Amino acid sequence: MSLKHVGLRFVDIESCVDEIIRRLGSDLRVAMPLGLGKPVELIDALYRRACDDSDLSLTIFTALSLERPRESNPIRGRLLNPVFDRLYANYSEPLYLQDERKGQLPANISLCEFYFKAGSRLGHAAAQQNYISSNYTHAARDVVARGSNLVIQLLAREGDRLSMSCNPDTSAEVVARLNDEGRDYVAVGVVHPDLPFMYGDAEVDADQFDFLVATDSEQHGLFQVPHLAPIPDTDYAIGLRASALIADGGTLQLGIGAMGDAIVQSVLLRHQRNEDYRELLKKFDVDEHCAQLVETVGGRGVFEKGLYGATEMFVEGFLHLFQGGILRRPVYDFWALQQLINLGQCNPEQLDPACLVAMAELGVRELRGKDFDILQYHGFFRDDCYYKEGQLFSSSGVSCAANMANPTSQQFIATHCLGSQLRNGKVMHGGFFLGSDAFYRALRDMPEDERRKLAMCGVDKINQLDQNPRLYKAQRQTARFINTGLNVSLNGAVASDTLENGQVLSGVGGQYNFVAMAHQLGGGRSVLMIRASRVQGGKALSNVVASYGACTIPRHLRDIVVTEYGIADLRSKTDEEVCIALINIADSRFQDELLAAAKTAGKLSPSYTVPLQFRNNLPHVISAKVAWARAKGMMPAYPFGCDFTEAELDAAKCLKAAADLSLTQKIVAIINGGEETELASRILSVLGLCEPLGFKDKLIKRLIQRLAR
Repeated sequence: MSLKHVGLRFVDIESCVDEIIRRLGSDLRVAMPLGLGKPVELIDALYRRACDDSDLSLTIFTALSLERPRESNPIRGRLLNPVFDRLYANYSEPLYLQDERKGQLPANISLCEFYFKAGSRLGHAAAQQNYISSNYTHAARDVVARGSNLVIQLLAREGDRLSMSCNPDTSAEVVARLNDEGRDYVAVGVVHPDLPFMYGDAEVDADQFDFLVATDSEQHGLFQVPHLAPIPDTDYAIGLRASALIADGGTLQLGIGAMGDAIVQSVLLRHQRNEDYRELLKKFDVDEHCAQLVETVGGRGVFEKGLYGATEMFVEGFLHLFQGGILRRPVYDFWALQQLINLGQCNPEQLDPACLVAMAELGVRELRGKDFDILQYHGFFRDDCYYKEGQLFSSSGVSCAANMANPTSQQFIATHCLGSQLRNGKVMHGGFFLGSDAFYRALRDMPEDERRKLAMCGVDKINQLDQNPRLYKAQRQTARFINTGLNVSLNGAVASDTLENGQVLSGVGGQYNFVAMAHQLGGGRSVLMIRASRVQGGKALSNVVASYGACTIPRHLRDIVVTEYGIADLRSKTDEEVCIALINIADSRFQDELLAAAKTAGKLSPSYTVPLQFRNNLPHVISAKVAWARAKGMMPAYPFGCDFTEAELDAAKCLKAAADLSLTQKIVAIINGGEETELASRILSVLGLCEPLGFKDKLIKRLIQRLAR
């Protein structure tokens, strides 16, 4: 790479495109981060250039292209589309995505993704055909293997410093692989003024980029994930159960979505209102059915030691746990130091000379310069001492051998070099983030010393143990990797990303890595959350199934599965025990057919019957319990805020109530009508139905007048 920077010098977008083509020729293969880190203005400029020049080939490798939401239902659209217009007023959806969605990509442009927004590409032939099935930790490898020669990414800026901010997840590894292979490529950083400056491995030097470009936040604002949908009753029940599997002093990984929010709300309740939390566990029969599992794997008590987050996605819930004083267990980047802390032989708040002996007993003897630097960064060694050629020097220039096992050196270090307390611990390592505008603002406004505790790094570090097994195993104590699945088969296999016909719903992401890692870590557990049933085409279907033609997590990695009705501990269990555990937490409407299928397959004793205490697994039972908890302020519909105005929220509740009515109930309500209350008037105004024009709108107005009383 040649055109490097001295300081921060910028070029304009079109000049940058000119130089890229001059350098790379007519075959551009763009590696672009998933989610928020996409530089929309630059990829749009490249896309327009390729649209205008059919001799220019443009291939885009990325994942999770962020679409501006749209509501096609004409009634819901009256509420939601104006809200979307407000929330996404400054967000520009990538041009390639607009044309790809309509099936109108030019022949010289192709898009290959390894993760879709859930359900967004079902039935889309081109997207399904160009999908790359890849573990998140293999994404960089696969992008390089496909010939990537252009790496582009959004950056944050503080003065002359740059940060990959929301997406250090794969880009750095792509560049490292390209350099290792001696490949010619161009790297472009696009600085966005609204991106929070994040620390850790996210910090980068300007000379790592051939070009720097500035983007306009008024036209290309950050994509936000709004708080519009309330947490469903099923998800609250699942999240509550999962929260009881998290051990104090442990490690946590979460994914995005309502179930993750439900876990966070339950964890906050456990820590801040512990008596209410314990009452809630009893209400949902967690103590009755899973008391021993909770005691051995998780807990009911407050988080006295706190949690450490090791998560590919820094979801907004981690910010709430951080602010709530729960995400506070710091980890340190030297294996022996972390082990001593775990063993209680090193107090981070008050270092003692005894830890020098203990560290030597662990095997740390001849210190290397790199080890010294890490330990000094963390405050183990004082700032006024230094290392040189196998010697430790005090501030006065006196030295000793850098041998932790030597009693003379131990005494010297204790007197001249040992720090007073540790510093620069990290309470979370995350690979990428995506959230609401309030989330981004909170990160931008957070004091630097607090933000430094939330370190961003590559998924090759977070999602596996390979880079530094000894260190990561020490940091990831009693890890709970909590993710979601579509369904679970009676043999314990879980499908999370692909339908039975091969259509890709989303992508494997890091789920397989985290599940496998849970089996590698002493005390680690994988928790997969699955709704027991779903409604499809107006018909209720079970998500606990006899068998399924797709698999994300194979049966030999089965661990803990949670539905709204209970917890199934599948690890080290026989196939029959797995069948029983899963049927017991299935929706009771489907238990008989699951029993029959398991018995027909010879996996279950012909004499087995479902115990009576598991025969009442029905949606209305869960809804009643959640309603009880909501009345007591334990399970609020919007625990972390709502992006609807008060009037819009009233309209949303009314439309939900209308949707829950049967056709007959709707007809009766319309016939009976009602006087227009102040509430109905506000809702009709939000929906633009004060003066309905057509017959259908008049019927909707009468229905709302009846419901909003």
